[in-house]
Amino acid sequence: MTASSEIDVQFRSVTKRFGELTAVDDIDLDIRKGEFLSLLGSSGCGKTTSLRMIAGFEQPTTGEILIGGKDAVGLPPYRRDVNTVFQHYALFPHMSILDNVAYGLKQRGVAKTERRAKAHAALELVHLEGRAQRKPREFSGGQQQRVALARALVMEPRVLLLDEPLGALDLKLRKDMQIELKRIQHDVGITFVYVTHDQSEAMSMSDRVAVMSEGRIEQLDTPEAIYDRPASAFVAGFIGEMNVFEGAVRDTTAGLVTIDLGGGTVTARVTHSPRGNVLVGIRPERIHITAGDGALATNQVSATVVTRMQLGSSTQVVTALPDGTKVTATVARAGADADVDGLQPGDRVQLSWTDTAPIVLAA
Repeated sequence: MTASSEIDVQFRSVTKRFGELTAVDDIDLDIRKGEFLSLLGSSGCGKTTSLRMIAGFEQPTTGEILIGGKDAVGLPPYRRDVNTVFQHYALFPHMSILDNVAYGLKQRGVAKTERRAKAHAALELVHLEGRAQRKPREFSGGQQQRVALARALVMEPRVLLLDEPLGALDLKLRKDMQIELKRIQHDVGITFVYVTHDQSEAMSMSDRVAVMSEGRIEQLDTPEAIYDRPASAFVAGFIGEMNVFEGAVRDTTAGLVTIDLGGGTVTARVTHSPRGNVLVGIRPERIHITAGDGALATNQVSATVVTRMQLGSSTQVVTALPDGTKVTATVARAGADADVDGLQPGDRVQLSWTDTAPIVLAA
């Protein structure tokens, strides 16, 4: 079986079992040449096992894995054109940074002059070119992670695998390293496969994201599509914040569906024709707040303020519908309604949204 030249890694009906536990359940996945792909999910979803199968640390129970169009099943890690960066840097403390980066080339038998030149180039790529003779203990966690990245990149792999590499860093450093990783991936142009449970990491860096749950890929798409058009209730709830309501379809006409909720009626623009009971999801930032009571129209409900929180650039207002359902609205401070800042618990408000805001999902 030959892969397309535009595909670096292929999973074909791959399943991985550990005894009675199915860690990866019959997944198909094409990882495109030169893309930044994230495997995103909570603990136990199968993302790390998938990465380890690409690396060769685990073998699939059934199915095929192709790297560069060639069958990789059964190949040991050192015979695969991939390299892995882990959360723990595993640098040699007695070696200089330059020698740490050049170590893999030395093991490969590359001449000293060539490997030092390549190691210097890799350190320049990660902005550590002036510190080549220092020891790892002289570097911060973020700098050590850059060294580990340079050590992997200097081997010029077809695919670079990153197993939650930023997990040990503090929040600000993680944000800085996200920018650096995306820059480096763009500069070198090789395929990055990134494993994380942190949706902000995946959404900010990736060309595409594979959202995983219980060993399966729930959705594979761009970050924008996953956020705006989640394929399932799981993805809608996992990515960002979402208000979710249960409803029943009343009518669908010319791409506009009418749904009865317990507290009102919703119309939504759709590209399919949902029927029966459905879930309606609305992102907090798509909800408009108006103080006071009044006659209700379609896509409008009455609510009572539960709490209001300032989140710096935005204000978050948690409200309760008459049946007790909680609804959260987030208003950007720059464009906030004049009376949002004055809202207090117990105040009556009206919540409204346009017909492009609701996301209609199978119940």
